[in-house]
Amino acid sequence: MSLPQTYTVPDTIRRERADKVLAAAFPELSRVAWQRSFDAGLVRRAGIVLDKKHDLHAGEVIEFAHADVVPSELHASGTRLDILFEDAHMLAVNKPAGMVVHPGAGTKDNTLVHALLGHCAGTLSGIGGVERPGIVHRLDRDTTGVMLVAKSDAAHRALSEQFAGRNLHKEYLALVSGVPRLLSGTLDGAIARNKIHRHRMAVTEDGKPARTDWKREQAFIPLAALMRCHILTGRTHQIRIHMKTAGHPLLGDVTYGWKDYGKLPIKPERVMLHSEMIRFTHPITGEQMEVHAPLPEDFKAMIAALRIAADAAKPKLKGIA
Repeated sequence: MSLPQTYTVPDTIRRERADKVLAAAFPELSRVAWQRSFDAGLVRRAGIVLDKKHDLHAGEVIEFAHADVVPSELHASGTRLDILFEDAHMLAVNKPAGMVVHPGAGTKDNTLVHALLGHCAGTLSGIGGVERPGIVHRLDRDTTGVMLVAKSDAAHRALSEQFAGRNLHKEYLALVSGVPRLLSGTLDGAIARNKIHRHRMAVTEDGKPARTDWKREQAFIPLAALMRCHILTGRTHQIRIHMKTAGHPLLGDVTYGWKDYGKLPIKPERVMLHSEMIRFTHPITGEQMEVHAPLPEDFKAMIAALRIAADAAKPKLKGIA
């Protein structure tokens, strides 16, 4: 526990929730850090434990301390990471296919978190909790590409606010079944968990708003297309479920309707989705950043094979026409 401190509520505060007042007064500390202090009974007014929802008024003196962050009990692994950017505050990694982001049921010591513990050697932010140090967002196991990681609590808080406020720009590349007729478009469909298959998501009227802007980058007629997807929201499986709803499930995505009819030149071994770019504000310096992740080898191989197959199909398609 940290040393006790006091804070006098300023005259500008007439009536406001305790957690909001303290978070605004001490911007270097995260809301999660204050949550830990409230939960541990370390925030008091006139000696009485204060709930985070209690209102504060001008002139009141608040006594507080901060709970110790529980050190991670996870063991660092020696897995090498593909680092796209790194400084004292954060890093951007190029996540490979097959790597789970954080520990869970059935995982071992091969998650991204285990690799980060080894790479960062104790410098990761603890806000994410014992099992998610430094993690501010996630990618599915099969999805490759850019992920941002916080090293300090201040960086974690600032990055999390950008994700929550949709103040950053994320673009993905996806290989989909068939070729969309239009060159670009927008998919608006609220997303919620599937009521029957709980591990899946579904487009439903009572879901959370979700929007995906897409552009057709390349067409491999008639088999597939390379799509660039800009997600304005960050719902679970958003691109996968939106593309399935549009009639173009991602190659390899058996969860959302892709089927292997034996027509592809090579069979995808995973969902063909890649987090290609993130544009954001550096959490500490305020610099505008843009990080790109190169396509992985299996993605490039699939594109090359599709291009050859599409070129071979052109004479047949002309004959049909």
